[in-house]
Amino acid sequence: MNRSFYQRIFETQQGVQAVPPNEKIADWVLRLICLLFPEKGDCTSKTVTEIEAGFLNLKKELTEILNTTKACSGSNTTEKSDLFFNSVPELYRLLNEDIDAIVDGDPAARTRFEVIRAYPGFYAISFYRIAHALFDLDIPLLPRIITEHAHSKTGIDIHPAAEIGEHFFIDHGTGIVIGETTIIGDHVKLYQGVTLGALSVDKSMAMIKRHPTVEDYVIIYSGATILGGDTVIGHHSIIGGNVWLTKSIPPYSTVYHRPDIEVVEQTEI
Repeated sequence: MNRSFYQRIFETQQGVQAVPPNEKIADWVLRLICLLFPEKGDCTSKTVTEIEAGFLNLKKELTEILNTTKACSGSNTTEKSDLFFNSVPELYRLLNEDIDAIVDGDPAARTRFEVIRAYPGFYAISFYRIAHALFDLDIPLLPRIITEHAHSKTGIDIHPAAEIGEHFFIDHGTGIVIGETTIIGDHVKLYQGVTLGALSVDKSMAMIKRHPTVEDYVIIYSGATILGGDTVIGHHSIIGGNVWLTKSIPPYSTVYHRPDIEVVEQTEI
């Protein structure tokens, strides 16, 4: 390789936005979760003063991260950091609802501790909820970094712009995809391999609702694919495994895929 190639790389780098490493951003999220839920790791605070100090340190770090990525985060980074931490009590309430959803809905879940420490669904949901709170403050880059970290750890891909209600339960979770303009109501349960996606990935649809709406108390079983921005899954519906759905269904519906399976019994020779 000649020197002009290295020069081209160098010139390209001059226009690159300075952003902290993804690991540093993910570590900030993990420490926030650990402060909210000490069961997550060895991060138990001994006093109220220590908890308060922990939040103040995390707020300072968030401001520093936003300042570093100012071209993406916009102005008023201190104000945005304050607004985010003002939303943490509500975030804490939502995450506790999600924990309850898992404990109540999974026969294999014995305790809240087990869910917080071991469940990939809770890991992905907690990262999503933090990323979504940042997204709501018009901070576009950090939320994607945060949810993509959770994606890499769990195989659960939730876009930070998706709108997800309370008491959300992801069971198993690997292979779940929840697209950018998806709307999910309260008390929804998803199994592994579910896709809430778009009918088309044409770039002209970037500002259009292209992912489905899932209303309250819906269960979607493994491998189901639901596509389209006009597709609405009515409340209290059940979507069976491996269903391919591109049109709306009314409330209280049951949709299932009927495969042709034939079992041939053989006698011993």
